[in-house]
Amino acid sequence: MADETLSLNAKKVYDAMKKLGATSEDKLKTADDIMKSAGIGKGIVTNALQELQNKGYVKRVARQKSAGYYLLK
Repeated sequence: MADETLSLNAKKVYDAMKKLGATSEDKLKTADDIMKSAGIGKGIVTNALQELQNKGYVKRVARQKSAGYYLLK
């Protein structure tokens, strides 16, 4: 991972998303999927996803039930 300014939790979430294969819009993962893969709490995952979004690493897609996320970088 290139960005050293990311928090430890953001890095964990990023790695979990990579492991899950959430690399394009047709491979979206929910915060629950990411939470299970990363082994950290939902609140922490949500905050980390927000951080990753703000820095341009993750895209959020609003859907009917729950939002999906995928990696941009």
